[in-house]
Amino acid sequence: RRQQQGWPDLPIRSTFSLGFTAVLQEREHTPRLLGFCGDLYVMEKVPYVPLYGVSLPWIVELIDQWAAPSWPRKAKIGIGLFELVEDVFHGTFGSFLMCDVSAAGFGYTERHDIKVVDARRIEVMRERRCEEDSDCMYGRDCLTSCDLTKHRCTTEVTQPNLAKVCGTLKDYLLYGAPSDIKDELEKQLYACIALK
Repeated sequence: RRQQQGWPDLPIRSTFSLGFTAVLQEREHTPRLLGFCGDLYVMEKVPYVPLYGVSLPWIVELIDQWAAPSWPRKAKIGIGLFELVEDVFHGTFGSFLMCDVSAAGFGYTERHDIKVVDARRIEVMRERRCEEDSDCMYGRDCLTSCDLTKHRCTTEVTQPNLAKVCGTLKDYLLYGAPSDIKDELEKQLYACIALK
């Protein structure tokens, strides 16, 4: 979302989103929390949102990749997103699920450092009570299985965060990739997307 020049971002988001941002204040991948009052809070402005540089439907984004940064800068942004998954989602803060991963949930700074701009679709992994697998749906596309002996959702997701990030980055990184690495990059991205 673009802001008027000179005004900070004033989103009203879920308590979890604010908590997620507050807990990760010292991390490079989350915008700084500048202040809050009740449900209203002010975040550091992330100048380039979404990842593709323009906010258009997914198919049009593929055509409009020209608005994105140069390929070496896109590679830096991609590496930052992989680091985010490793550092935040599988680190000391517990297990989080990235549900409904899309380019619109991330932005980047002038230095091409990745930032999470929408934490509303990041879910805390917890053991839910269940009767069947469909009871273990977190968000829109985060599914685990139901352990019918304990009637609890397992912690193993059907598609891990890394596979979702690879799917989001596939077209972003392949467009404009140097010809000497493009085939191998594509092969590795598809292998990553297939992770279970």
